[in-house]
Amino acid sequence: MLWLSILCAILAAVVAALLIKIAILHKAADEISQGMTKRLEQDTNTLISVSTRDRTMCKLADRINKELRILRKERRRFQRGDQELKEAITNISHDLRTPLTAICGYLELLDKEEKSENAARYLLLIENRTAVLKQLTEELFRYSIIKSTPTDMSFENVSLNRVLEESIAAYYAALKERGITPNIQMPEKKVFRQLNRAALSRVFANLINNALKYSDGDLEVSLSETGEITFTNSASGLNEVQVGKLFDRFYTVETARKSTGLGLTIARTLTEQMNGTITVQYKEKKMSICIVFPDAVPGSTEKNTNRNKPPI
Repeated sequence: MLWLSILCAILAAVVAALLIKIAILHKAADEISQGMTKRLEQDTNTLISVSTRDRTMCKLADRINKELRILRKERRRFQRGDQELKEAITNISHDLRTPLTAICGYLELLDKEEKSENAARYLLLIENRTAVLKQLTEELFRYSIIKSTPTDMSFENVSLNRVLEESIAAYYAALKERGITPNIQMPEKKVFRQLNRAALSRVFANLINNALKYSDGDLEVSLSETGEITFTNSASGLNEVQVGKLFDRFYTVETARKSTGLGLTIARTLTEQMNGTITVQYKEKKMSICIVFPDAVPGSTEKNTNRNKPPI
């Protein structure tokens, strides 16, 4: 029986050692997991370290650290490239605005002079092309300002109903010219959210412009009591892949020759700066863009004390 007792003691010692080993490995795995999460969330130079001397776990930590160094290098390269692109857009848009303003001024003066029928026709074409170029330049300038300024903007208690009505009314002539009679559905109850009024108007304007570009002749705008705003229109000229890319910076399709591809990008940026979400779906040849903003603070009607300049 002595040998059986010794065998049991040995087995017990082995099991205990294995349990301790497993506990150490679990601890090391948790340390690696937490370290990985922390370093992905923060831009830090510190690397992952583990308290165990287990060769396999140390090797895993070293391998992850190598990948983190590569990821950090690529992130910084992307950030530098993105910043350089923003600066280039700002400079280009600013450099274009000055000569365009002068060109528009001289075109107005030339329009007052006596001219032949052909000259008048050519002048009208030049004016139209110049107006399109000026519009595109302004869009570039707005985008550069929005991306380069701080994201903290002034907020106030805003009625979604009222701003939406004002935005649609401002585009009534353009919608009528395209033969679009919008179908508007709003609750009688006012829906309030803590937002920046100027930024919200810009978001709605860009979404209506998007409908003017791609709609087959219809537009449905709905606002729910929960604060969900949806713009829906038929868009048979698009497909699911194109719709999925509409929020990408500078993406355009053939039917949008007068666009920089920044309208929906600006709308998404401003929506996210106001802590909202914006999504797009394409189903049965209909495109739906949905915006949701967080609930306003109950009973809050006072303006935020933050007086930062609102977006252009």
